[in-house]
Amino acid sequence: MANYELIFSPTGGTQRVAELLGGSLWNDAEEIDLMDRALEEEQTKSFSAQDCCLVAVPCFGGRVPDPARRRLEELNGGGARAILVVVYGNRAYDDTLLELKDTLVKAGFRPVAAVAAVAEHSIMRRFAAGRPDQTDAKELASFAQTIRQRLEAGTIPALEVPGENPYRPYPGLPMHPKGTSACTSCGRCARICPVGAIDPAHPRETDQDKCITCMACVARCPRRARRLRPLMVFLAGRKMKKVCGGRKPNQLF
Repeated sequence: MANYELIFSPTGGTQRVAELLGGSLWNDAEEIDLMDRALEEEQTKSFSAQDCCLVAVPCFGGRVPDPARRRLEELNGGGARAILVVVYGNRAYDDTLLELKDTLVKAGFRPVAAVAAVAEHSIMRRFAAGRPDQTDAKELASFAQTIRQRLEAGTIPALEVPGENPYRPYPGLPMHPKGTSACTSCGRCARICPVGAIDPAHPRETDQDKCITCMACVARCPRRARRLRPLMVFLAGRKMKKVCGGRKPNQLF
């Protein structure tokens, strides 16, 4: 029996939620970074029915990020129990939980519980700023205890989560980060990009056909040398102000 945490976290919010849940679920777990492009080239990872996997992804326009979905599809679940975690930036998570559940079931996992949690918006940081905060941490710890009791109970009924199939269409965002004059061509952004949208030889540029605007390159640049066009961010923020306002709840299923 082993515990695993499979995490796709471009800017750290999903990672933090997973840490808060996992820290209350078990003392140790092997982490699998779903951001790693090499996962699509390596031998298929297999699990067993005695294993338990926490699978955490962000919501991208109401959907599971495409590279995370593809890498999960390549796994051999082997009947392992799965705790689903979807993290959203204070708008809504739409069909993300259902798509994550369907993906894991198809890969051979047994979903036993699901959490929808809020973290600071990856592009417009003023929405859900600072979340998950101390209140979230306490709530997620209580969720973890409930999930632990469910796991220890033995027989686990089928998990139901909100969402609709066909899933919500998501064409992507019409804005992509680029390097500024502060870029030193260190290549870190190219190494961590989950879809290979940045050429290490020309890191100031971004392949717009590949980029999913996950913001990993912006969040992790040591020189803060990558950004979106400020006008685009401003206009998007005005458009989303109404739907992203207020404090949205965390939910346990």
